[in-house]
Amino acid sequence: MLNRGLGLFNAVNLELARGIISAAESRRAPVIMGTAEVLFPYGPLEEVSYYLLPMAKKASVPVVIHLDHGLKKETCLKALELGFSSIMYDCSTDPYDVNVKKVKEMAEIAHAYGATIEGELGHVGDHEGSAEGDSRMDDPSRFFTDPKMAKDYVDKTGVDALAIAVGNAHGAYKLPPKLDFGRIREIARSVSVPLVLHGGSGLTDNDFRQAIREGISKVNIFTDINVAAVEAEFQRFSSMNKGIIDLIPAAVEAVKQETMKKIDLFGSGGKADNGMNAGGTGTVDVELLTKLVADEVKKHLKK
Repeated sequence: MLNRGLGLFNAVNLELARGIISAAESRRAPVIMGTAEVLFPYGPLEEVSYYLLPMAKKASVPVVIHLDHGLKKETCLKALELGFSSIMYDCSTDPYDVNVKKVKEMAEIAHAYGATIEGELGHVGDHEGSAEGDSRMDDPSRFFTDPKMAKDYVDKTGVDALAIAVGNAHGAYKLPPKLDFGRIREIARSVSVPLVLHGGSGLTDNDFRQAIREGISKVNIFTDINVAAVEAEFQRFSSMNKGIIDLIPAAVEAVKQETMKKIDLFGSGGKADNGMNAGGTGTVDVELLTKLVADEVKKHLKK
């Protein structure tokens, strides 16, 4: 197991997107950037695609543009039509058989577009799909991913990555999270696709390191970069003299710094320039996911 992970950073505006790509280029790291359906009120999918896709094409490192937590079939189809090279179809609140059926159908469509697809088994947070969701649950363990079902789910749906629930939650944590690292390890040993940890903001550095060590390959981040941007703008606000154009570079730089911290923590720096191969048996590491990223970016650039 190579202890490296890859970050997905949601970008609801141009400042976040610029900061994310600048960080990835500075660290020579492949990166996944995107938006979630719950964020559409702040940046409609089509409008967001107008800057995300060209920025990914222009970047000097592999950048996958991903739809995070697509909740409706129509949303996923729209993202694919726009040119997103990766989607997540989140049917985790549906009964298992329905989840499998819907995601399998979407996987076939996504693959026909040359895109990858992520599914979710288990339930992350109170308001699933929310990148800012309320993380309160009466008993989070009731929603944890069943390791025995994980392989069946992956085999039946044909997903390229699997989001799991192991004590993680969207948004800011109300109480210190307690990740079930043993569950991560068990799931990683049972499936052949990368595992995804949603709700990464608010976890400790040690949480990240151990989660990646046990088998997490992709970590989703939004709250941390969102808060970093706002805090930087507040600090700059008191001394600005040109209005909003004083705030923009402050937000971009703050997002860049926070994203670089995550890249360093996940261990993906320098991987944009290296040859990357899948490695290990019975476990999943970032090499497989990074190869998927690079392959999908190449396909997108040829369009």
